[in-house]
Amino acid sequence: MRSAPRRVGRERHRSRSLPNRKTRTLPTTVGRVSDDAVSTPNDPTREADPPVPADEPAAPEAAGTDVPAAEVAETAVGTAVDASADAEPGAAVTQDATAVAEPAPAEPEAVETAAEAELPALITQIRDGYAFKGATLHFGAGVVEGKAYAEAPVRIPLSMMTRHGLVAGATGTGKTKTLQLMAEQLLEQGVPVFLADIKGDLSGMASPGEMNSFIETRAAEIGLDWRPTAYPAEFFSLGGQGKGIPIRASVSQFGPILMSKVLGLNQTQESSLTLIFHYADTNGLWLDTLDDLRAVIQFLTSDAGKAELKQIGGISSATAGVILRELTAFAARGADTFFGLPEFDSADFIRTHPDGTGVLSLLELPSLQDQPEVFSTFLMWLLADLFATLPEEGDVDKPKLVFFFDEAHLLFKDASKDFLSAIQQTVRLIRSKGVGVFFVTQSPKDVPGDVLAQLGNRVQHALRAFTPDDQKALRAAARTYPHTDYDIEKLLTSTGIGEAVITVLSEKGAPTPVAWTRMRSPQSLMDPSPDEVLDRAVESSPLKAKYWEAIERESALEMLTSQEA
Repeated sequence: MRSAPRRVGRERHRSRSLPNRKTRTLPTTVGRVSDDAVSTPNDPTREADPPVPADEPAAPEAAGTDVPAAEVAETAVGTAVDASADAEPGAAVTQDATAVAEPAPAEPEAVETAAEAELPALITQIRDGYAFKGATLHFGAGVVEGKAYAEAPVRIPLSMMTRHGLVAGATGTGKTKTLQLMAEQLLEQGVPVFLADIKGDLSGMASPGEMNSFIETRAAEIGLDWRPTAYPAEFFSLGGQGKGIPIRASVSQFGPILMSKVLGLNQTQESSLTLIFHYADTNGLWLDTLDDLRAVIQFLTSDAGKAELKQIGGISSATAGVILRELTAFAARGADTFFGLPEFDSADFIRTHPDGTGVLSLLELPSLQDQPEVFSTFLMWLLADLFATLPEEGDVDKPKLVFFFDEAHLLFKDASKDFLSAIQQTVRLIRSKGVGVFFVTQSPKDVPGDVLAQLGNRVQHALRAFTPDDQKALRAAARTYPHTDYDIEKLLTSTGIGEAVITVLSEKGAPTPVAWTRMRSPQSLMDPSPDEVLDRAVESSPLKAKYWEAIERESALEMLTSQEA
């Protein structure tokens, strides 16, 4: 059983974003006492009056009053005067005058104000700019000149996760760990999470982390407790290529635009494939597998189907032949296992455990590293399916699902105009379905501008600028940040491993101040989980009975074969 996440740090009762301003010299005096703290008669800066000998009469002023001189001294000093016969009255007054001259302890409010005055201006901006009222995810602590300040926690409002985001950075800078720590906190707050695990590292989320000196130091540095925690996960695989529960799609469900992307077709060929899909749909030819699609194309290019091909219009035999060759090559690479029945219902990602925590869905993809266009396009299909099936929600206090799109640059590489348009539309509109999407890639330039404009939250790890093109991209990335006293170009190339430059949307939808952030460490294992952990998770999954075995029905291949007979 996991304990509830501990809230660390002082919650602010208001949220505001302060404009950036130049760094200024701040007062450093702590505990200064005003002149009124010491009464004037006993001002220690004055030269003390000489003591009055015991055998001499009192001064005329004192003698002419009804109050003895000793009592006058006692009243001025505010302390009891030892009136014993052996003590000299003058000595007692002098002693108490010295005692009262000591500064009084500063009030707690004065101490707090002085302590705040010692914070750098940038840290004050970060502290105030990231103070939110509602539930949040905690990234880490603000940094200035290499020092982390626990007084300036960097957060993102949970409600703003549906405004989408970008996690970028060069290889080895900490992107995967950032996904991990974000996913952990989402799950703890009851939000289901989908993660594509390209390298297999994220399976470690199903196992508790292991304390080491780095984690211990980092936790102390940013003022956060660290507890080893395991997050139960559902493991999936594309078409059963792996240990996870198979995710399959019918060719019809996948659609012509996504199919054109995985086949590497040009714009003209994509248009022709769209017409072929339309022909199959209008004639009741179910396209469940690649064999079904191949059978339809072969029929249309055969003597028996020439009339049908002509009736469709806009498809040449040469174009149909190209599509058929690409389809055959695609199937030969093992892709035919991804298509078939039962079709996966993406709504199965949106579940919670009995204790209220979100379900983690991990799509294992190590076996597809040499087919990047396949897994990236399948991720887009899952996202598009969510968009098509989920109801409208409007603005929500917390997301229904957060979808992390790893290796996002592969999705946009060589993409057609229609494909990019479909991505842009899906990302723009799926927010109203309560789904947040975070693209994960090496550089912001990997994401088209129209899509990048939809991403309101940014976690930027270090960039590399070795070539003129890299330097140009760096300058372009720096210009997209709000104005700040940080040297953004320098910062983007010099942040250390486990650090990031962050700006998110506040609860009012305004950008927060730029925050150089020292990130917290994930609480789950930062390495792959043992195989037995995956095996147990799959065996105990309620989805195994639903998706494990492939099924067949009479589809296009069988229908066309029976016609020829």
